[in-house]
Amino acid sequence: MRFLPVSLTTFLVELAGLDETLALFASLEAEPLEGIEEMVPAARTLMIRFRPEQATAEDLAGAIAARDLSTRVAPSERLVEIPVRYDGEDLEEVARLTGLSVEEVIRRHTQSEFTVAFCGFAPGFGYLVGGDPALHVPRRQTPRTRIPAGSVALAGAFSGVYPQASPGGWQIIGVTPVKMWDLTRDPPALLEPGTRVRFYDCSRRAVPAPAAASESRSDTAAGTTASEDATRFTVRAAPIPALFQDSGRFGMSGQGVSASGALDRSALKTANRAVGNSSGAACLEITLGGFSFESSGRAVIALTGAPCPLTIKDRSGKSFEAGCCRPIPLEPGDVVTLGHPPKGMRSYLAVRGGFDVPKVLGSAATDTLAVIGPEPVAAGAVLAIRRPASPMESVSISETPGEDLPAVGDVVTLDVVMGPRTDWFTAAAIARFLDQEWLVTPQSSRVGIRLLGDVPLERIDRAELPSEGTATGAIQVPHNGQPVLFLADHPLTGGYPVIGTVAEYHLDLAGQIPVNARIRFRPVTRFAEIRPRRGARPGGRRHP
Repeated sequence: MRFLPVSLTTFLVELAGLDETLALFASLEAEPLEGIEEMVPAARTLMIRFRPEQATAEDLAGAIAARDLSTRVAPSERLVEIPVRYDGEDLEEVARLTGLSVEEVIRRHTQSEFTVAFCGFAPGFGYLVGGDPALHVPRRQTPRTRIPAGSVALAGAFSGVYPQASPGGWQIIGVTPVKMWDLTRDPPALLEPGTRVRFYDCSRRAVPAPAAASESRSDTAAGTTASEDATRFTVRAAPIPALFQDSGRFGMSGQGVSASGALDRSALKTANRAVGNSSGAACLEITLGGFSFESSGRAVIALTGAPCPLTIKDRSGKSFEAGCCRPIPLEPGDVVTLGHPPKGMRSYLAVRGGFDVPKVLGSAATDTLAVIGPEPVAAGAVLAIRRPASPMESVSISETPGEDLPAVGDVVTLDVVMGPRTDWFTAAAIARFLDQEWLVTPQSSRVGIRLLGDVPLERIDRAELPSEGTATGAIQVPHNGQPVLFLADHPLTGGYPVIGTVAEYHLDLAGQIPVNARIRFRPVTRFAEIRPRRGARPGGRRHP
């Protein structure tokens, strides 16, 4: 058992294999340790996020190392049968790789009973184990840029079904009409850890009609829902569609859902405080300004984050400028227009009372990778405003901008925790990672910042990394040696080594770095395994 650093609040437990990983996961769920907030199981690792004020990584490692992992986790009694049309693009290649006929590949796949070991990559994507070892095949050398939803695939010892169209490198052997992820179901994921799964050839057996959908799981945000006469904002311009974001959705890793939420959480909180909302209420996250809307009634707004020039034109045609980080009153007919920010990337627009937007899985955040949450806000959209939950909530006139944000061409220094896979890289590559400036490319998004360096990073270990949990801020290095810095909409698990992770206190800054700025990484600590502290209780107290 190895304990590898991920960030200041996260570490990775590396185990001998999947059985030990699932045994540890089950043990920690049955008998939790104080301080552990979230766990993400994977092929042979368990990623653990903890509260450092309640426990240290060393204390938790010591307690975890003492756990008995001899008990194997039994599958649940729930069995899901999935119809498959076996005509996948890689079916013949799988037959070639295994030395079997196409018919024998299908026979062995349909005669196996699988179990969902863990979920990740995308919401509803279950990693299935227990299939015929003869069907263990490597990932494709070149991943496809788009795999259709419902594709049934093989990779290594796993089988799986892609819940939505996405890039992927698994070998496709067929397709199913069954939805793996459906927000009208409760729970939305058809497959959850422990579920037993069987596939059958739908050319030989009828497919049952789908069950009627239940009501959506959207729920209502706090506050009073907007009435017919409520103020509304009509969007006049949105060069880049704005996104609703709040503090994110946590605790959904069992269904393969990451937290998402605002990329600059400090700016989100400041905007909400300025108008008297709860700090985690939904705001509009506006990228690179240019956004404009007309207010149908009285309202109070605030703008934070990237400092866009803000102009208000009233019904008489008179215009005036307004500042950031303070409450701004609006009258009926006022048109608000944001200019382009000279620095930073993302601005946050809050309105007193909050936007009347439904929550999905407990949050109003729009996850662009998982396609969960409210639709992006484009020109023509009409946004209803809630009345404040309490008219006595005061606005704040004492808010100030956060740290100075970077502009195009600036060099930004981000602190990183080295690990968990730093030792997969050459000494020269590690030095280059820290010494070289990395250009932020236009391919960057809320999923991650794609970086370009003059010299790519070279690996010592060229083996295929089994999928493992990834944290926000993880710097993953694919085969081309050019890093990707994961932001809030990143996949829950990944299959490339992570050389380091941005320290939590620099994540807001990372979310504001514009394209064509450059990044330098500064190590908080050098890479070293976490040493378990024996005889310590999580929470900081030693055994007598």
